[in-house]
Amino acid sequence: MGIAVIIPVLNEQKALPALLPILIPLGFKEIIVVDGGSRDGTVDVARKILEFTSDSRNRIISGPCGRASQMNAGAALANSEILVFLHADTQLPDNAKQLIADAMDDPQCVGGRFDVRFPRDTGYAWMVSRLMNLRSRWSGIFTGDQAMFVRRSVFKELGGFANIPLMEDIEFSRRLKRAGRIASLRAKVITSFRRWEQQGPLRTIVRMWTLRTWYWLGWDPRRLQQYYDTVR
Repeated sequence: MGIAVIIPVLNEQKALPALLPILIPLGFKEIIVVDGGSRDGTVDVARKILEFTSDSRNRIISGPCGRASQMNAGAALANSEILVFLHADTQLPDNAKQLIADAMDDPQCVGGRFDVRFPRDTGYAWMVSRLMNLRSRWSGIFTGDQAMFVRRSVFKELGGFANIPLMEDIEFSRRLKRAGRIASLRAKVITSFRRWEQQGPLRTIVRMWTLRTWYWLGWDPRRLQQYYDTVR
């Protein structure tokens, strides 16, 4: 079962040297980095690391700016049966490939996600990660931090990610869970706690749930983007 990992990036020259050398040995069929117009050394860093693999299926491409558009662009180039969408600051477990393959052996399973933890998973970081995992498992809704994966055929049937500036992961997972069974893997990806540390856990939680509540109430994601830009 071929699995492609698609990584949308924008100004991630510091994150990629920590991600790609760990990701490459995991044995995925394709790694596609999609740049959204970085102004730092992201493109050069990614190209040098991926060229070292001497595998043309591992590549960096340029796409329109916007995470949804970038992920759609990467998916359009992938030739694998399963697509994994991974943030540049998130690391998969060593056995991620086998875990995904095992989950997708069930023909009723259309996709899924991992549980999440932070590098220093203690104190309020521990509490935040546990609440994130419980919320996702209970609701069937998941975010990009959780390394979502999906059958390429289902991704195409659903039309990919909606071209919106925020909430593209939540919007897609809502549609995905209506398409079939979702695999909620208990294995954990490690994702950055940087945002929580810089802005404080309480402020970050309030902002995130404010945005999500407004989204559930039908606010235009473009309007939410304006609010997000003013408070971050």
